[in-house]
Amino acid sequence: MQSSKIERMKYLVETLNRAAEAYYAKDQELMSNFEYDRLYDELEALEQECGVTLANSPTVKVGFEAVDELPKERHESPMLSLGKTKSREELREWLQGNPAILSWKLDGLTIVLTYREGKLAKAVTRGNGEIGEVITNNAKTFKNLPLSIAYQGELILRGEAVISYPDFEKINQEIEDVEAKYKNPRNLCSGSVRQLNNEITARRNVRFYAFSLVKAEGVDFHNSRMAQFEFLKEQGFEVVEHQLVTEDTILSAIEGFAEKVEHYEIPSDGLVLTYEDIAYGQSLGRTAKFPRHSIAFKWADELRETTLRKIEWSASRTGLINPVAIFDPVELEGTTVSRASVHNISILRGLKLGIGDRITVYKANMIIPQIAENLTGSDSVEIPALCPVCGQPTRIRQINEVQSLYCVNEDWAAKKIKSFTLFVSRDAMNIDGLSEATLEKFIDRGFIREFADLFHLEDYKDEIIHMEGFGEKSYNNLISGIDLARNTTLPRLIYGLGIANIGVANAKMLCRYFDYDLDRMQQASVETLSAIEGVGEVIASAFVDFMKEEKNRARISNLMKELNIETPRLDAESRNLEGLVFVITGSLNHYASRNDLKELIEQRGGKVTGSVTGKTTCLINNDSTSTSTKNKKAKELQVPILTEDQFLEQYMQ
Repeated sequence: MQSSKIERMKYLVETLNRAAEAYYAKDQELMSNFEYDRLYDELEALEQECGVTLANSPTVKVGFEAVDELPKERHESPMLSLGKTKSREELREWLQGNPAILSWKLDGLTIVLTYREGKLAKAVTRGNGEIGEVITNNAKTFKNLPLSIAYQGELILRGEAVISYPDFEKINQEIEDVEAKYKNPRNLCSGSVRQLNNEITARRNVRFYAFSLVKAEGVDFHNSRMAQFEFLKEQGFEVVEHQLVTEDTILSAIEGFAEKVEHYEIPSDGLVLTYEDIAYGQSLGRTAKFPRHSIAFKWADELRETTLRKIEWSASRTGLINPVAIFDPVELEGTTVSRASVHNISILRGLKLGIGDRITVYKANMIIPQIAENLTGSDSVEIPALCPVCGQPTRIRQINEVQSLYCVNEDWAAKKIKSFTLFVSRDAMNIDGLSEATLEKFIDRGFIREFADLFHLEDYKDEIIHMEGFGEKSYNNLISGIDLARNTTLPRLIYGLGIANIGVANAKMLCRYFDYDLDRMQQASVETLSAIEGVGEVIASAFVDFMKEEKNRARISNLMKELNIETPRLDAESRNLEGLVFVITGSLNHYASRNDLKELIEQRGGKVTGSVTGKTTCLINNDSTSTSTKNKKAKELQVPILTEDQFLEQYMQ
């Protein structure tokens, strides 16, 4: 019963936090104030009833603070490593007829938690097993950690702080410098947990999964580790996925975990097997290095021998050029693999790679393809003297004993990716399926050199389908998105060109001024543009300089052959909103997004702003009874609040 109540609390916490973020950060209302208050009261009552409060509960506020350094502390009992095996049969034999618990071996940072009188008193990292770092304030920001629990005695438990693969990828995408990107979720988690400022930890979505109970005064677990897991779940902790196994069931259980690990969102580098009988496990004692009550199972790397066919040189947006090994396709862990990153020049040289060499490949943690060994060692791969993308010279740089290849053309690497990313963005051409990572791959392979090339990606169909992360369905979705983008507007095109100082609003303003005539815009002088209200000499000069460059005009010409530019009606009737100012908030019924309605208003000469002022003509909000900031401000200034239907009837007829 307690467990089901805690599950309900987790649901309420997630639902209320999502609603609060939408309301305060995005000006959207996912639920009424009445419904929010009802769920909040239910959560508060459950917290009091169960004696559990989760770290990210809206009923508590974790304060942020920074420290000069993390204090050190010695563990009450040493945290030993576990003995390891890669043999499933050896794991089965280890049981010696005893039941045991099989669970994930998560790949994060081990943490020891101490609770006293129902409150989190201390969190310490594993450190060197003897001494760890105190990270109590950081632990309070873990997304799923209970700050208070029902049990009032001293509780000590161990678990793993982890960051999921989706969160890892999201955080890495926000880091522009390739060298600054995190290599794997474990490194990111370690850096996040050991921050001196816990506000940074809070932004990293760190989660905690308990894997063992060290101490719980006065609680009888009937000599059962399964009972300990149940007790921890009742206190509000998320525990590692686990199951009770015997000699008869362990092999099928391992196979079940093996099938799941490839798609498991939480990093795992194996399994842990622990005797279910607590007293029996403790009676076995320990070796000099390992306790005998548990053993770790590491996934046996599935090796395949194949032939290296070529090295592709993949240039990133910072100029770093990484070698990628292309080899004859092999089946690994249920998928076909034909490429693996070699990471840098040091690894390339260490492997002594040469075209035609026989190599063995595997998947690290059953996920990431890697070269294990070069059986030939011809060491004949030539390092390119010129960048494979821009043709400018390359240079090998050594940082911390690691050699990497760089393009010395400072302009290309940073700008090319950014320009294409802007061009396909939502406010520009709005092409789905072209992430920055995908664009980088297409540029590396020479599929796209200028914007018009995006509309000819079908020429590379076979290559794209066989790219990692792609397939027939992804390719078809991409081509459909590109075809849809052919029908666009001139403001979107002008913004997407990436002209300095020309944002979305300026692009729309210029197009309206020149009656959506691209030729007139290209011929305009600095003087003409500077005379437009809101433009000024800086914007005018940037626009004219861009249009003067022959290569830019040629690219625009090539692009126009691929596009159907929709021109809005320009009669006097269609400009009926000239001089009027509107604010849009909340969800809409007739338009896919507020941006769509905003664009229509601007086409008719109106202006859409983000906040209500005395100059606002009206606030468009389908919930006139909302207590949002905009509604309050509109009522205070006596600005009319119109529903979407009222606005359409009054202004868009």
